[in-house]
Amino acid sequence: MNLLDRLRAIALALPEVSERMSHGAPCFFIRGKRPLCYYHDGHVADGRISLWCPIPPGMQEALVRSQPERFFKPPMSTRGTFSSWLGVFLDNTGNNEVDWEEIADILEDAFRFVAPKTLVVELENRQTVLSSPVLAHLYTVVGRLDTGALDRD
Repeated sequence: MNLLDRLRAIALALPEVSERMSHGAPCFFIRGKRPLCYYHDGHVADGRISLWCPIPPGMQEALVRSQPERFFKPPMSTRGTFSSWLGVFLDNTGNNEVDWEEIADILEDAFRFVAPKTLVVELENRQTVLSSPVLAHLYTVVGRLDTGALDRD
């Protein structure tokens, strides 16, 4: 599986996330509007493969400062977009090889940061359901689960 396919599998597993090209790069959107992340392959001829995603204030600076070989500050657009986003190199090897569980965590954090609260609740409900083997099987068969039916008084 190539890097984009791995990223796609993680992003599209989040509630109501879809993919389309935006500014010449694959982009994943929440409800078709809010950007969750961009996948860049050689953006501005830098020769690197990377993920760009929104991140809560203060996190970008801390991650870039602590591990600049893995994280970076994406260039800001003329409209100021990406100024607080996180860039993650996806083409690292050796000690800095991509940890896909970490990428999933980063995308989930980005999702929680920009998604409507109803979708964040849906994500939390999915995680609760998927922690039960029986309910996880039902979820994969049905594709969704009315978690309201699980509430007990």
